[in-house]
Amino acid sequence: MSGLIEYYSQQHEYVATLLMSHIRLSILSVAVAILIGIPLGILISDKVKVQKPVLGIANVVQAIPSLAILGFLIPYMGIGSNTAIFMVVLYSLLPILKNTCAGLANISPDVIEAAKGIGMTRRQVLFKVKLPLALPVIMAGIRISSVTAVGLVTIAAYIGAGGLGTLVISGIQTDNSSMILAGAFPACILALLMDFVMARVERAVTPIALRLSASELTPEREQKEKKERKVTLGTVTALVCAAIIMIAAQYFGEKPDITIGSKEACESVIIGNMLADLIEAKTDLKVERKMALGGTMIAFEALDQGEIDLYPEYTGTAYTAILGETANPGMTKEETYEEVKKGLKEEYGIDTLNNFGFNNTYVLAVTRETAERYNLETVSDLINVNGQLRLGCSPEFAVREDGLPGIQEVYGLEFKSVHNFSGTLMYTAIESGEVDVITAFSTDGLLQKYDLVLLEDDRNFFPPYFMLPIVNEDTLEKYPEIAEVLSCLDEFIDDETMQSMNYQVVELGRDRAEVGREFLLENGLVTEEELAR
Repeated sequence: MSGLIEYYSQQHEYVATLLMSHIRLSILSVAVAILIGIPLGILISDKVKVQKPVLGIANVVQAIPSLAILGFLIPYMGIGSNTAIFMVVLYSLLPILKNTCAGLANISPDVIEAAKGIGMTRRQVLFKVKLPLALPVIMAGIRISSVTAVGLVTIAAYIGAGGLGTLVISGIQTDNSSMILAGAFPACILALLMDFVMARVERAVTPIALRLSASELTPEREQKEKKERKVTLGTVTALVCAAIIMIAAQYFGEKPDITIGSKEACESVIIGNMLADLIEAKTDLKVERKMALGGTMIAFEALDQGEIDLYPEYTGTAYTAILGETANPGMTKEETYEEVKKGLKEEYGIDTLNNFGFNNTYVLAVTRETAERYNLETVSDLINVNGQLRLGCSPEFAVREDGLPGIQEVYGLEFKSVHNFSGTLMYTAIESGEVDVITAFSTDGLLQKYDLVLLEDDRNFFPPYFMLPIVNEDTLEKYPEIAEVLSCLDEFIDDETMQSMNYQVVELGRDRAEVGREFLLENGLVTEEELAR
């Protein structure tokens, strides 16, 4: 708890910014879902033949994992808040649709006939009889959607939409429980607050006659209820207006010159922030940062679609995962770089700058106890224990050709089971004995903490993974000074230095942007005055 309080005291402005972003996305998503769901529910409520397929489609969408929806939407809608809102709206529609249909269907036919009997039109019956009677049920659906939206917006951080999920994901990646709690705690409070507000709105919009018995319905009580209704609806209106103002400020505010992104891994965020600091310090360009995007293809799709202009990538990853080439054992650093530079330029119109100097290649790691028990020194030694050990790896490694499928083919390896983990959770899993072998990166800071044995890639399966910036050719043509500014990092960072920076984040709990900025200052690449501009 002390760590959480300390984190809030140091990063309260950052947390407040993410909280406001979370509130904005949640309110907007629910508002759009209401505007679509209630009219659609009214339209299909008395049309059974149409109602079943519409609700069926909504059920199918609800059953699809949210990350799968995001992965499907990114190629068409890009990254950012628009895609996140669209995803949340899809998931929020079902409760609203269902409850609107159910609320309207459960109204007594006698009441409707009586309304028609006194001369009400179809529109009057809907707005003066059906909807007021169905409101409690409809509002129950909206309450469910509201709480669901708060949770789903957390996932949206994977695509650079902001929100409190940024803290949760960053905390997982850096093994920082205080950061995880700093995002999870306010998200939980926000969900409860949203439920409370919607409960008050439900009470406010429900006709007084439906909430109170005849004996309770006195003139004084009626006046009190009307006053509470005005306060509630006024507060909600103010919240919605505030969300609209925040949205307008985002869309009509000052636009950045370039947007720099990064993948979710710790060192990708460190380097991404370093690139942003250098460009801001050495040029007059205004930079927007969209760090800690999901895996390789999310970040690359964002670059290809123009959602970001630049991000740090690895040569081996670009060669295999992006260009779809098969890694040839023994490929040199220079050969891989030239193939990547040529392929990205010809296929995507993306330019490749020079690498930073460190090679963050994949490695297989085991505990010292496991290495001694099975006499493991190289990857080939794992053949002697085929089918006996459990592997822990990232979901991306499990399917990439330069990952598990390729290494199984080249080395002839078999594992007892394969478990997928994200980031630092692999280290937790091997320490607790849940897996026996994990895939790590040679510059991981946690390698120092857990004292793991790295198995030598004796058949040179893994290609070189030198990190470098890749940038849209249009951006580089418009701002050629970017290449010159970033050239100060050419071959400047070695493996040990990068591992040390990672260690400061994952073990010492330091902020990734701060670690990168300190490196630039200590090596004279920028000055305090330049950063303060």
